Amino acid sequence: MVQALNSTSAPAIHIMELTGGDDGGGCGHHFVLVHGMCHGAWCWYKAATALRRAGHRTTAVDMAGCGAHPARVGEVRTFEEYSRPLLDALAALPPRERVVLVAHSHGGFSAALAAERLPERLAAVVFLTASLPAVGCPMVATIEEYLGFVGAEFFLDSRQLEQQNPEIPGNPEIFGPNFMARMLYQLSPPEDLTLALSLIRPVNRFAGDAVMRDAGLLTRERYGSARRVVVIVEDDLGVPAEFQRRMASRSDGVEVVELAGADHMAMISRPAMVADLLIRIANTHGDKIR
Repeated sequence: MVQALNSTSAPAIHIMELTGGDDGGGCGHHFVLVHGMCHGAWCWYKAATALRRAGHRTTAVDMAGCGAHPARVGEVRTFEEYSRPLLDALAALPPRERVVLVAHSHGGFSAALAAERLPERLAAVVFLTASLPAVGCPMVATIEEYLGFVGAEFFLDSRQLEQQNPEIPGNPEIFGPNFMARMLYQLSPPEDLTLALSLIRPVNRFAGDAVMRDAGLLTRERYGSARRVVVIVEDDLGVPAEFQRRMASRSDGVEVVELAGADHMAMISRPAMVADLLIRIANTHGDKIR
């Protein structure tokens, strides 16, 4: 069920890009897809295929050190470097093209940074059970509140690893198999969990990073003026719906949509439903795309 409620030098860009025809979607929207912690562009493969079949174009981006990106976790020193592939992909768009940016989970922080830096490239930003930082607050505040909400034992067998780069505060993290099975993929096909376990990579949260701690980073004039749509996934255990609603309530002007029957990896457990929802959002904001 889907129910609307209310209204340095840049590294190489590593993307998974699919271009559809006009056989199903008509308007041919362009969706830029951002993954969450430990994942990569690969996690969008089902939803991206559904969007392509409907006649749309998708660009799924690997954040630095994730997915097929060649950097190691200790080589990505800042959150800006981590998000650079997304910023570069948006900056490389044709001058008049505007896209629907879709962020999942931790990817919401990179999407927020992109909306602040490049709002002219975006028709809408969709936060799919994603971190949604508020205007005028440091992004790290959302991380700290989430960690306090779920508690230290929540992450089960997930691990903090030794930090190999002293320039990066904190430790890289990797999700554990039990955590992924029970909290992220509980409604997903077992073969997708197997795939994910073979592809995840450790990542830093960058909680001590200057960009993440800058209370003045996200402005009302840029990030706050973006068309933001929050998709609350009711059966998500990884980011509980109560916390998703709490984030949405602190951001003025966001549109909120509910999606039931999916787990945290909604693009894997319910790819057709997610694709249909994204197309409807793009159609709603279609006058802003071209």
